[in-house]
Amino acid sequence: EAVTGFGTTFDHLSVVQACAPRKIHVMVEKPLAVSLDHAQQIQSLAKKHSIHVLTNYETTWYGSNQKIEELFRVAKPMGNVRKVVVHDGHEGPKEINVGPEFLEWLIDPVKNGGGALMDFGCYGANQITWLLNGERPLSVFAVTQQIKPHIYPKVDDEATIVLTYASAQGIIQASWNWPFGRKDMEVYGEKGYVIADRQGSKIKSVHDKPETFVAGGELLKPLHDPFTYLAAAVRGEIKILPYDLSALENNMLVMEILEAAKQSAKTGKAIPLAAKP
Repeated sequence: EAVTGFGTTFDHLSVVQACAPRKIHVMVEKPLAVSLDHAQQIQSLAKKHSIHVLTNYETTWYGSNQKIEELFRVAKPMGNVRKVVVHDGHEGPKEINVGPEFLEWLIDPVKNGGGALMDFGCYGANQITWLLNGERPLSVFAVTQQIKPHIYPKVDDEATIVLTYASAQGIIQASWNWPFGRKDMEVYGEKGYVIADRQGSKIKSVHDKPETFVAGGELLKPLHDPFTYLAAAVRGEIKILPYDLSALENNMLVMEILEAAKQSAKTGKAIPLAAKP
């Protein structure tokens, strides 16, 4: 019924090429593809053969997403989103002792498409696209660095991406230089803010009152786990909306953002994002 392609990012396309004509659905590990070109080929195959191609992110299954959705996507008691700051990464793949096979391709610019920008920049692009219901940024500006070229000579290990929207701004901080692993998100609206991670959400909506903390809890089945979610999607038990976190349309925009970020970092210029193709 389905295949999980959790190997090198470069191999995601070949997995879909093998599965799509056989009507086998696919879930890949983030990001969707190694490049926008690969992503477009994946999208074309998915459409041609009517299969799901879903992308798995650890952060998709955080219970704190439910509070963010409640405050900023449904009734919007916090008002419209004005700024989102996303922090993702860790001390570095070698520093945290990932396995040698994983490390070999993770720091390869061909097999991974880049370094920290691809490895962790995709999280913020995915979450902001979900939060803003698929709104396209007007422009993408990025700065990358090699703070540890003696360890990562071929790829960036530090990246900051700024997404400019019509009435909001997204800042994605992707790094292999954090003092510890982190995946957290700050969402600022017109009437308050939420700072969320795996454990839960810190919420402040009134100036003269302290933050409150709401534990994340577990999302309802089948939204709590990638494999249960994949099975439910394949069997038609859930409907996947275009800008859901795992959805192909969301992750196509993620790939556009990452491609523009790489171009921006190379040229030092903000890259305008064209209207939806």
